[in-house]
Amino acid sequence: MSRFGNKYVIGLTGNIAVGKSVVRQMLQHLGAYTIDADGLTHQVMAPGAPAYKPIIETFGQVILNPDKTINRGMLGKMVFGNPPLLAKLEGIIHPSVGKAIDILVGRAKQPIIVIEAIKLLEGDLAKACNAIWVVDASPKSQYLRLTQKRKMTEEEAKQRILGQNPQKDKVKAAHVVIQNDGNLEETWKQVQIAWNAIPLNATAPTPTPTPVAVVPPAPAPKPATPPTSTTPSTPTPAPAPVPTPKPATAPLTGGTIVVKRGMPNNAELIAGYLSRATGKNISRADVMMSFGQKSYMIAEKDGRIVAVVGWQVENLITRVDEIYIDDMPERAQAIYALAQTIESASKELQSEVSFIFLPASSAEAIRTSFVDAGYDVTDVKDIKIPAWRESVQEIYSDGTVILVKKLRDDRVLKPI
Repeated sequence: MSRFGNKYVIGLTGNIAVGKSVVRQMLQHLGAYTIDADGLTHQVMAPGAPAYKPIIETFGQVILNPDKTINRGMLGKMVFGNPPLLAKLEGIIHPSVGKAIDILVGRAKQPIIVIEAIKLLEGDLAKACNAIWVVDASPKSQYLRLTQKRKMTEEEAKQRILGQNPQKDKVKAAHVVIQNDGNLEETWKQVQIAWNAIPLNATAPTPTPTPVAVVPPAPAPKPATPPTSTTPSTPTPAPAPVPTPKPATAPLTGGTIVVKRGMPNNAELIAGYLSRATGKNISRADVMMSFGQKSYMIAEKDGRIVAVVGWQVENLITRVDEIYIDDMPERAQAIYALAQTIESASKELQSEVSFIFLPASSAEAIRTSFVDAGYDVTDVKDIKIPAWRESVQEIYSDGTVILVKKLRDDRVLKPI
């Protein structure tokens, strides 16, 4: 039996800016429990977390910000290009991250686990995985993502790309390779094919990879039609596919309101609603791009979409950053049903807290409805847990109303 018992564990890796997180999010849509190991490194470095004090003792007070958090940028520059210092840092962080992963996998109800880690193959974690999936992209795509999305300088982007172990070595070690050069429709179809090819009896780790299974980009998608199922249009070649787990949330009925989780095959319908709600021309491709970062909940009344909410669970924190809802008599009922469904899905993903962000221009009735659903209005300065506060600060802007609801008392880093 593997380190993770009867779970089927996918180790997801690839070099910087190839789109690992996009593929991880897609696998979460399909029913996997996903873990961002690199994101956990940030949490174990937070004040009070296991790696915080040892890092300061090793690297000195100079790496602290005024608020006593570790300046990860400064720390990164200290260890970048300095293998001995990097080894010291990893020797502090990796054991704590490993314990956190063990706790999360042990608590997960989902049979399939995905662990994303950029250095998956360089440590012992790969040996405990049933399959290694590598996300691949051209150097040009990596460079553009680093300079355009992460705002790195040209020199910084080149250094980051060249400073990592060769991507070709990761590809050689892979059981599945997902090509991700920008067309998310093609990436989504590749992920679906590989997901459906997971064998039912593959429950033991397979450290020696079989010949690399490169999932080729799918042909250009056909025009979307109203969704009837989550089955991909591309024929599935797998002889013994794993049944797709039940969605994280089954449709929830609240009187005349039905709430369900949006899927990429709903992208056209979601785009149409968002276009009407915002007055902007939002395309299916725009929604597919968003699906690489977040999930959607859809509220329907009499078979018609009346609300769309964008949300994500990242590093055990739920953030609801898009809320569009029709002005209708059942609006409070819809908000309550949406909140319940998002919380249920978040708990399945072991989220510790849910934050909702409302523009200052939002109707008071919307804020009141969330308060009635158990949320409290808060402020950035009142969020005491550093990881939660940092997550809020990433998307907070002046005037935004923040609502919060604690989802579980036991935090994953507490037992470590």
